[in-house]
Amino acid sequence: MISLQIPGFGTLALEHLVLDYNGTLAVDGLLLPGVKGALNTLAAELAIHVVTADTFGRAAGGLEGVDCRLTVLEAGRQDRAKVNAVNRLGADRTASIGNGRNDALMLAASALGVAVILGEGASTVCLNAADIVCTDIVSALELLMHPLRLTATLRS
Repeated sequence: MISLQIPGFGTLALEHLVLDYNGTLAVDGLLLPGVKGALNTLAAELAIHVVTADTFGRAAGGLEGVDCRLTVLEAGRQDRAKVNAVNRLGADRTASIGNGRNDALMLAASALGVAVILGEGASTVCLNAADIVCTDIVSALELLMHPLRLTATLRS
């Protein structure tokens, strides 16, 4: 668990991390450098869940060797499926990271929502739903590995 009191933001008691795959952990279906190691480091403190439409069909192969649970969503209402996954885990105990329009609801529902802007860009709906925006996934994951970075960004 990652526990942190952030002045003006509140208390985070995170047990789960929910992530999108394409555009978040991967570009064109290929896992980005440094992601596997960062996820496995975080898996010591958080249950890692990758919830994806798997546009390129490469998520399972890309995540081989990563301590996570992969859920590939069926077509249609993927935004609702993602927020439902967060709610089942306990939104108040969950951080989420994504980039797409179908990630916005899960970012808004989560105790901590992080949007990333990679090669695919990021939906403005997603950006507006996020608590923090990062320009690369490893930096986003490192926020959780070094929680005082969250305090520096989120405190009021």
